[in-house]
Amino acid sequence: MDYVALLEDIEEVSNILEKEHVLLALKFEISGRPGVLLCDPGYHVGRVVTIMRDTTYPHTGWFTQSEEGAIKKEYCYIFSSVNPNFIEWREKNTKSGIVELFTALIFIERPYLTAIDVTERRNLVYNFRSLLSRDAKGHLIAGIYFKLKDNSDEFTIFYQDGVKQRMKMNFSIFLYPKLLNDGILKMISKCNKQLNLEENQLLRSLSSIAEVLNDKVYLTQLL
Repeated sequence: MDYVALLEDIEEVSNILEKEHVLLALKFEISGRPGVLLCDPGYHVGRVVTIMRDTTYPHTGWFTQSEEGAIKKEYCYIFSSVNPNFIEWREKNTKSGIVELFTALIFIERPYLTAIDVTERRNLVYNFRSLLSRDAKGHLIAGIYFKLKDNSDEFTIFYQDGVKQRMKMNFSIFLYPKLLNDGILKMISKCNKQLNLEENQLLRSLSSIAEVLNDKVYLTQLL
């Protein structure tokens, strides 16, 4: 947080920061009270967040982002008390009674110029990939996710079937999709539907990923 107190322009430290997410910040005033609307504050946050500098109405404040079993995740967005050019994104994770607190920073003073200026370039070679669907509140419905690793082609698939179903699979079995058994095909079909994809699109995507991961030379260069 130290550099936030000293800097007026994010470009001064852009070479040492990783651009995690790009979003839209709309500034407004209510009777002289400054505020910001954060649109798309995170791909998993399915709401517009209202942030008032004085933290009074209509300030969103703390809200529960997700709660599954003994795990609860809460978020709060406020103006930085150190530098109003930044919003503090506070995250509180509670797991089996143990609380962890995290703070991320959102810079709200950079104007939108072109799509190139705000592109999240890390995504071109990011080693964690996911394809997900969420409900209106940002809760996960279905999808796949995996991390690129040497000598590993494992991914996780999940979907709803009365209760959430989740299992790990290997991409290599999708190199020959005609050899897949009915149980796997049924699972892929359910996930495909809950991802709102065209028929068999998920199966085709998994086969394509399997072919890419089978190219060890490319994978070595990527990692």
